Amino acid sequence: MNGRLSAQIVKELLSLFRDPRSRAVLIGPPLMQLLLFSFSVTLNVDNVDIAVLNEDAGRASYELLARVRGAGFVDDVTFVDNPAALAAMIDRRNALLALHFPSDFSRDIAAGRPAQAQVLIDGRRANAGQVAFGFLNAIANEYGAELTPPGKRPPRSAVRYWYNPNLQYQWFVVPSLTAMLAVFGALIITALSIARERELGTFDQLLVSPAQPIEIIIGKTVPALLIGTVLGMVMTGIGILAFGVPFTGSLLALFSLLVLFVLSVVGVGLMISSISQTQQQAVLGSFAVMIPMVLTSGFATPVENMPAFLQIVAEANPLKHFLIIVLGSFLKATPVSLLWDHAWPLLIIATVTMTSAVLFVRGRLQ
Repeated sequence: MNGRLSAQIVKELLSLFRDPRSRAVLIGPPLMQLLLFSFSVTLNVDNVDIAVLNEDAGRASYELLARVRGAGFVDDVTFVDNPAALAAMIDRRNALLALHFPSDFSRDIAAGRPAQAQVLIDGRRANAGQVAFGFLNAIANEYGAELTPPGKRPPRSAVRYWYNPNLQYQWFVVPSLTAMLAVFGALIITALSIARERELGTFDQLLVSPAQPIEIIIGKTVPALLIGTVLGMVMTGIGILAFGVPFTGSLLALFSLLVLFVLSVVGVGLMISSISQTQQQAVLGSFAVMIPMVLTSGFATPVENMPAFLQIVAEANPLKHFLIIVLGSFLKATPVSLLWDHAWPLLIIATVTMTSAVLFVRGRLQ
């Protein structure tokens, strides 16, 4: 059995690395996606264009606008002379925010009354607009605090961001991509394995070979497990060395849980491969699984903000648990005892997916 099993594993690895297209799929896209997504999937809000309608002739509005124009997130400030032009700037996406100062803005400040200015936000870019509005609000609050008479200065709060004090988006994106690219590699490899054999006509040779069904399944599992784990660790090294993301946890614990995570994904890939007749069907099936996994993982939106039934679905998503593990290992120095809270769901998911994959594949082989 050992000889037949090792032959299966070697054959699978050779079929992957001897084919130039397979090598390109394994090496090129993950590296390209890591570099592309690390710079394009940005949570920062920069180069914001602002439109301004200032009907106030007083000093206060111009002082506040001077501070806005000097803010680091602002790219250009365009002044207009009527409300229709203000609306047109947002309608044509020439401005993310629009400021409208009424004629009594400075007069209200001088009289000690609350002064109000209208802020219009492009709702088509709601997230960026809310972040930029938060920056504007901070500038206005600081200016208002300076105008408050001595002895009546309002209380101010100091904000500190734990684990990512400078809010560097790459500290969040790069570790998350480590998990998602490991999913991509392991799922594609296993989804194509049996489908490729069936499409090339070598699947019948497997059926008449001395290899037992369980040996064939293990022979398909081990190469994908090795490649997915190596790919995940390489991405981890690139994140630490190339992008400077601090790693504060246990590398051994992360490696062990990465193996468990990839194993749970391999089971899903084997099920897709067993029901696919062609490699094209296998690729489409992989993407049909990957997209919901990413959407319910908490990468783009917090799981806590999702509807209750989707939160239940997310608990069965291995990517959701491993994202918490990998971010905790990078930024939070999460101890191994706390990592277990997300390790045991991965263990259950891996057991279920691999058991289901064995049943699926064995049914196809017999």
